[in-house]
Amino acid sequence: MKTSTEVTIKKRSRTKRRWFILSTCMILLIVLAVLGRMAVYYVGATPFSHVPLESGNIVVPTLRTLEWQDRSQTTDRLMEYWAKQSLGQWKTDGKVGTPRALMGRFLLKRDLDAANAYLLSVTPWGEAGSTWERHPEGDYDFTMAGLTPILFLFGDQPEVLYPETREHLLKVLLPLEGGEPLVMVPRTLGLVRDTENHLLMTEGSRYLKNRWLALHNSQLPVHDNVANTLEPWLLNLLEELRTAGLYEFNSIPYEGYTLTALLNLEAFGSEAVQQAARDLLDQLNWNYALGSLSFRRFPPFRRQPKHADDTGLTGDRHTALIKAWISLLPSGPENIEVTESHHVGLWACWSPYRLADRTAQWILGKPNDYYVQIGHGPSSSPEIYSGGPGYLLTAGGVHRGARSLLVSRPITLILDDGDATDLSQVLHLSGPGGDYRQWNNTGVWRDFAVTGGPVSIPKIWLPDAKGKTWKVYRRSEDRCIAVYSSTHLGVVHLTRSSNPQAVLEAVERANPDDDVLRHSFHQPNGSRIDYDTGAPRHRWVIERIDNQPVDRRFDAWPRLQGEGVDETK
Repeated sequence: MKTSTEVTIKKRSRTKRRWFILSTCMILLIVLAVLGRMAVYYVGATPFSHVPLESGNIVVPTLRTLEWQDRSQTTDRLMEYWAKQSLGQWKTDGKVGTPRALMGRFLLKRDLDAANAYLLSVTPWGEAGSTWERHPEGDYDFTMAGLTPILFLFGDQPEVLYPETREHLLKVLLPLEGGEPLVMVPRTLGLVRDTENHLLMTEGSRYLKNRWLALHNSQLPVHDNVANTLEPWLLNLLEELRTAGLYEFNSIPYEGYTLTALLNLEAFGSEAVQQAARDLLDQLNWNYALGSLSFRRFPPFRRQPKHADDTGLTGDRHTALIKAWISLLPSGPENIEVTESHHVGLWACWSPYRLADRTAQWILGKPNDYYVQIGHGPSSSPEIYSGGPGYLLTAGGVHRGARSLLVSRPITLILDDGDATDLSQVLHLSGPGGDYRQWNNTGVWRDFAVTGGPVSIPKIWLPDAKGKTWKVYRRSEDRCIAVYSSTHLGVVHLTRSSNPQAVLEAVERANPDDDVLRHSFHQPNGSRIDYDTGAPRHRWVIERIDNQPVDRRFDAWPRLQGEGVDETK
């Protein structure tokens, strides 16, 4: 028979074992949670954390004094384009096409019986949040973001949006309300944060439904966006996007959906939300103004890598909105044609948002030479532009590994000397090799570009002066382009001159040694630029200017800095 002491010792031993097992399990759970979070970070499409950037020395324009038109031939054509589109099949077209075909009809007050009947006949085809293997029914937030403007624009016009249709929108087709945001991708155990465009479309639509109901006499706390904390959450999200910049910058195709979601908030939100959305839109549109020429651009982007082979200079989703806005200027250019991304451009037909004066002016034409750097934070790629009247030199950026979803592109020179709309029609350079994942195409300085590969010249260009290793092309009355191109080195130097032979001789005198040119270039009567075309992916290719080291750590660059633009400090 066991003594009481033996029994006590045995109980203590069992208790210790239980605590050991429990502690071990807890530690394993914590480790798995951390590892799981790290694992999903590497397969996700969102930043690991929010890192605010310094604003930089260039102010974002906000002054608005222009008297804009309400409509133009361009916006009329956009509305007409969508009003003529078939309403399609809800399950297959309800994500993008059908809401816009409906909006076109409502905007033009056309086929109203059919449009109302169609809406009354359908129910949600899916759920909000990103689509993936375990959530194939996602992406319904695209539809909600397209239907929400219809509610606000026509919900108080019963002769357009019939009362029963409005109620069907509110009770059935716009199902989300309340104050609990859907931050994580559905069915990921709360480990994967959803992307910027999904958060803005999903929570913007939820917020605006709450707001509509509150403005139409709902006294329920669930519809009070301040009391339910959704407005503070949304304002915080908008501030994060403004101070850190878009993670999905220049995204193909998601940038367009981010912009339209922001325009919904700028049009229909509270004063605080409208202002926050407007501030972010102003910043994005100013970046576009600095990084485009005559509605053409070719910047690096994040998401989706399958668009790495796109070569169009006008395929940017942002451009459709910009064209439509510029067409509304009181004395703007006529016959602006939106040829792509009509589904994005439609928002300019009804949105009250207008560009800041200076942004519109810089989109129409660059008043002087300038140089800017746009930082996008840790593990990202910068944007770098050197431009002026009639030209834009754009750095192609850098790929930062598979998880980054970044697409590096060739460095491009876009000129106002023709109608180039494709990469093959403009001077461009990249390297080494043909795989963008191996490139560091950040080698752009003022009127200068360099990379570890050859320079591609448009077929119609013929050299106006030619030396042993350099060629000079005169592309306007006072613009010459000097080019050095070999298998492992491409150098481009822009200068104001009408004498290509003189430019050739000056460049050759300043750079007589091809071996030195591999790492250093002297601008005739200008700066010495040192560079490393084999720079690691986290460093700028440019090393020194006139023997002075430059800040190569572009992960820490401000949101916008440079020269030749309004500078704040």
